[in-house]
Amino acid sequence: MTDQKRLPPLLKLVLELGPLVLFFFANAYADRFGYGHDQRIYVATALFIAATLVALAINYTLVRKLPIMPLISGVVVVVFGGLTLFLQNDVFIKLKPTIVNGLFGVILLGGLYFRKPLLEIVLDSVFELTEEGWRKLTLRWGLFFLVLAALNEIVWRTQTTDFWVSFKVFGIMPLTLAFALSQTPLLLKHDASKKAEEA
Repeated sequence: MTDQKRLPPLLKLVLELGPLVLFFFANAYADRFGYGHDQRIYVATALFIAATLVALAINYTLVRKLPIMPLISGVVVVVFGGLTLFLQNDVFIKLKPTIVNGLFGVILLGGLYFRKPLLEIVLDSVFELTEEGWRKLTLRWGLFFLVLAALNEIVWRTQTTDFWVSFKVFGIMPLTLAFALSQTPLLLKHDASKKAEEA
């Protein structure tokens, strides 16, 4: 797995976060370009779909493969974003994080139940962990994805659209980064390459 072509970390981050950041700014400033306040979310959704497709195309062009997580997320963005635009109902784009995070949570925990930790595939991981390490990390990420899904449901159902858009950028992303960093001790403890050297 380590000999496969991979995007530079900074470019990977830009491609994954770029569409989301564009979504936020389009929702915040679309009214300055003549769109009504109620139309901003639709302008933002259209740009979100386009930017997501461009990011996936760039990713595929550079490494000739599409990581599972961005691919599934992209499909949900296109389908639910398309429904949002076609039906002029922003509920569909608000459901997208719930569906994506819930799906990944169920996939990871389901795989764990059947003794097949799928985290390495889902996250396109470059880590080499022991079997115990993958099991523990998969459990943690599976539960974390379900928490994110629940949080999204609470926020979009109880707050304004503008608050929800801000939460997607300034809530979910920092939470995910903080959670990922908090797993560093587990990664170091169950590093398979170090275990092999010690043996």
